[in-house]
Amino acid sequence: MLTATVFLPLVGALAIALFLSQPRQVRWFAAAVGIADFVLATLVFAGYDRQAGGLQWVERITGWVPSLKVEYYLGVDGLSATLVLLTGLLGLAAIFASWSIQERVKEYFAWLLVLQTAVMGVFTSLDFVLFFLFWELELIPMYFLIAIWGSGRREYSAVKFLVFTLTGSAFMLVGLLVVFFSTGTFNMADLAGLTGPGLDPQELLLPARVVWALFFIAFAVKLPIWPLHTWLPDAHTDAPTAVSVMLAGVLLKMGGYGLIRVNASMFPQVTQEAAFLLAVLGVVNIVYGAMVVFRQQDMKRLIAYSSISHMGLVVLGIASLRGVEGQVSPLGLTGAALQMFTHGTITGLLFVMVGLMYERTHTRYIPDLGGLARKMPFIATIFVAGALASLGLPSTSGFVAELTTLMGTFPVWGLLTALGALGIVLAAGYLLWLLQRSLFGPLPERWHHHPLSDATGVEKVAPLLLTTAIFVVGLFPAVVADTLTVGIEAIIQGRFT
Repeated sequence: MLTATVFLPLVGALAIALFLSQPRQVRWFAAAVGIADFVLATLVFAGYDRQAGGLQWVERITGWVPSLKVEYYLGVDGLSATLVLLTGLLGLAAIFASWSIQERVKEYFAWLLVLQTAVMGVFTSLDFVLFFLFWELELIPMYFLIAIWGSGRREYSAVKFLVFTLTGSAFMLVGLLVVFFSTGTFNMADLAGLTGPGLDPQELLLPARVVWALFFIAFAVKLPIWPLHTWLPDAHTDAPTAVSVMLAGVLLKMGGYGLIRVNASMFPQVTQEAAFLLAVLGVVNIVYGAMVVFRQQDMKRLIAYSSISHMGLVVLGIASLRGVEGQVSPLGLTGAALQMFTHGTITGLLFVMVGLMYERTHTRYIPDLGGLARKMPFIATIFVAGALASLGLPSTSGFVAELTTLMGTFPVWGLLTALGALGIVLAAGYLLWLLQRSLFGPLPERWHHHPLSDATGVEKVAPLLLTTAIFVVGLFPAVVADTLTVGIEAIIQGRFT
C-alpha cells in the first residue's frame, strides 16, 4: 500500500512522458492519477490504528544495497500518516489548479507528479539514505517548474531556491554520514527510538551539538527560519500557482518534519538545551514575517511572508519540548504538527484563489484591484473563507492549530508565547486589509468594461477540496489531532522525561 502511494504519481509521470501527447488527455490522466493517489493516502491515514500506535504500513527490503547497509524501508507513524494525507490532498488540488496551463502541458504535469512522489517519499522513508534521496529528488521538478512555467524573474528565483536548498542538503549529508560512521546504521526508526534504543550521543564521532546543528541548518532552510528565509518570497512570487500550492503546502513542512523526526527524536537532550534559541527564532519568524507583510503590494509575496510568520508557530511549538519541571507535555508539539497540516490547506487555498484572480485580471498588484467581489462572487467567497481561516477564526482549522500551539508553549515560554500571539493580531490586520483592498469597495474604472468572470466548474474543484478540509478539521479537530497525538507521544515517550 505505502509503496503504491509513494510511487503511483511517478508511474503516472512516466506514462504521460511515454504515451500521451494531447493536452486534454494529459490533464485528465494526471487528474485520475491524483485522485487515485489521494484515495490511497486517505486509506493509509484512515487505516492507521490509533490504539496500536507505533509504526504501521511497514514495507522493508533489508538487502536493498547490502554493501552500504541501505534498506528499502517505508512506514508511517501518526505524524507521517497525517502528512501523507496532506500531500495526497494538495497534490490533487495542485493538478486541478493547473488546468489553465497551456505551455508544454505534457512536461508540466509529468514534473508535478514527480514532485508528489518525492514529497511522499520524504514523509514515509525510515532509512536515512532513502530519506535523503527523496529529499534531493524534490529539487529537480521544483527547479524546472519554476524556471520554465514561472513568471517574472523565474530563472533567478529557481536558481536561488536551488542554491539555498542544496547548501542545506550538504549540511544534512555530512550529518547523516557522521551518524552512520558512528553507529553503523541508517535506520531512522532505531535512531529515533521508535523501534530501538535510540541514538547514543556518546557514540558520535563529533559532539552531539555539532551534528544537531548540521541537521538543523538543513531543515531551517527548508522551513524556512529567519534569516535563511530569503529564497521563499522570490520562489513563491515567480512560481506558477500549483507550485506555490505545493511549496507552501507540503515542501515547507519537510523542514518541520525533519526538525521533529531527526533533531527532536534523535537528539532530545540537545533539542532541550537549544529550546530557548528555538523559541526566540520562532517568535522572530512570527513577528518579522507579519511586520514585513504590511509592506507588500504583490498578493503572492504577501502570502509568502505570512507563511514565514505562521511557520514560526511550528518552531515555537517544537521549543516546548524543554518542558516544565522535567515534565514534557505533547500539547505544544502536537500543536506544531497540527499547524503544519492546517497551514498547508489554508495557504494552499489562498494561493489557488490568488492564481484565479491573476488569470482574470493579469495583475497581483493590490492597488490595481478592488471591488472584484461583485464580478467574482465564488472566488471572493472562498478567498474570504481562506483568509479568515488564516487569521484563526473559530470553527476553522487555523483556530484549532494556533490555540493548541499557544496552550502548549505558554507554560514553558510565557513571555515569548505572548509575543508570538502578537503575530495573530497582526495577521488579522494584514489579511483584512488585503480583502478590503482587493475584493471590496468601489470597482475601479479599469474593470467596468473588463470581461471578468467567476471560476469555472473545473476551477472550483481545488478550492472546494481545500475549504472542506479546513472546516472539517476546524469543526472536528479530533479527525487529525488524535492521530498526530499518537505519533507525538511515541516520539517523546522515554526520550524527554
